[in-house]
Amino acid sequence: MKLVIHGKNIAITDPIRTYVESKLAKALSHFDGLITEVNAHLSVARNPRIHDTHIAEMTLYLGGNVMRAEERSENLYASIDLVADKLARKVRKFKEKKQAKLHNTPALVTAGELVPLKTEGLPELPKEVVRRKYFAMPPMTVDEALEQLELIDHDFYVFRNRETGEINVMYERNHGGYGLIQPRGNGHQTAKPH
Repeated sequence: MKLVIHGKNIAITDPIRTYVESKLAKALSHFDGLITEVNAHLSVARNPRIHDTHIAEMTLYLGGNVMRAEERSENLYASIDLVADKLARKVRKFKEKKQAKLHNTPALVTAGELVPLKTEGLPELPKEVVRRKYFAMPPMTVDEALEQLELIDHDFYVFRNRETGEINVMYERNHGGYGLIQPRGNGHQTAKPH
């Protein structure tokens, strides 16, 4: 497993590097064959108003899947512990779901009701683009997109719908469940919310 560690507002010393390596080795030892690379981003917020200033963000690459987790606390080592444990739980859950699919047993997590996104009360977007990201977007089902959303630990996941060929957005609702944003029209039938 390849490990890359980056620091922001913090020097990555040998003791920090050794701690990250040992914590990940312990937390992910049962999944060693699955994980090809881990990127760790450690940072310290320099704002005195922020309480939990030490941030550990880690991204795992498991074949064609990407899994991400982030934790923050008052201590860098505690943040590393928290994020490594969170990733271990995510990888275990991912492996169990994959095995359940292979054995045709029901998965532990269900999507819940998919509903359209409400637009009122949303913050305004910045007037200029501050960052661009490019990524592969292979076609996938709504269930596969939901699985990816859970793996990357974001509020939303953009994907190309295998059935329609259009770009869709899967998102986690504040009050539980998930939502799906689909384009209307363009000659394709879109699912109506229940």
